[in-house]
Amino acid sequence: MKRIILTGGGTAGHVTPNIALLPSLKEAGYEVFYIGSYEGIEKKLITEQEVPYYGISSGKLRRYKSLKNLTDPFRVLNGYRQARALMRKIKPDIIFSKGGFVSVPVVLAASHKHIPVIIHESDMTPGLANRIAMRGATKICCNFPETVKYLPADKAVLSGSPIRQELLSGNRLAALDYCHFTANKPVLMVVGGSTGAVRVNEAVRSVLPRLLEHFQVVHLCGKGKMDESFHNIEGYVQFEYINQQMRDFFAMADIVVSRAGANAICELLALHKPNLLIPLSASASRGDQILNAKSFKEHGYSSVLEEEDITPDSLFDAVMELYNNRTTYIEAMKQSSQSNAIETIMELIEETRK
Repeated sequence: MKRIILTGGGTAGHVTPNIALLPSLKEAGYEVFYIGSYEGIEKKLITEQEVPYYGISSGKLRRYKSLKNLTDPFRVLNGYRQARALMRKIKPDIIFSKGGFVSVPVVLAASHKHIPVIIHESDMTPGLANRIAMRGATKICCNFPETVKYLPADKAVLSGSPIRQELLSGNRLAALDYCHFTANKPVLMVVGGSTGAVRVNEAVRSVLPRLLEHFQVVHLCGKGKMDESFHNIEGYVQFEYINQQMRDFFAMADIVVSRAGANAICELLALHKPNLLIPLSASASRGDQILNAKSFKEHGYSSVLEEEDITPDSLFDAVMELYNNRTTYIEAMKQSSQSNAIETIMELIEETRK
């Protein structure tokens, strides 16, 4: 039996591509294991897939001053020791890492034990965790052609992002029923990411009465970000996070407002969903979502509204522009030469394992 360890966590974007690979890995005869943090979102998502899950200690390398910067290096070191112990126990043939800080000790431990490692970088430029981990990687996959220049030439592979195939077979009527929506009014879906987007949530709620004149609104607002005062409003429903029903929600949505995380926008592209991207601001991130959104806007796949420019009027106008020109965006996305990322990565896993 071939054995592979998947790793990655912190946000759903560091987990869902791993989940997308599971059917192909199992079909190819791999016994799959997962290493993540003790209580991160990856634990829930992976255990639902009935994959053996191992939690390890993890820290975060911050760009700002925090007392946790004094203790997190020790958590990372402890995670490294735990990852080495798991390598001895599981005896994997290969590691596939989707990034996030929990993946760093796993990749380094595997490298030190001479186990081949494939890393996947979703964003335009590599994040800090992957920049640290890539020195221990055998190969590094990426989404954007622009990313290749940031990677070691002998390791870089332009693969695209693995998309969960079940997203392509959603049931629109099932989602309408789940949300108690009607079939004769368009649906706007707002996706703030698994951790939510406070600025986007506030803007949507501030202009909700105007939006409801034109749309039914399903709002995925993130863990702990639901607002009880907006319950029982006809045509509006909010959820912290959706997993199993996500394919049905995509099938139901006529247009989507979303953050610009790489995995999220690749799913929107594959599904040909007209979308308004609101990237996380540079003041709250390293600016990767801004670069992702710029690339998609230049290709005609997305409309973009910067977070700093959000007002009730600007958001409403951008949503209406998107809806009125939705066919233009759909046609542009249909012209995209989206690569078969799952097939490419599976071939790479088989070649690297040997």
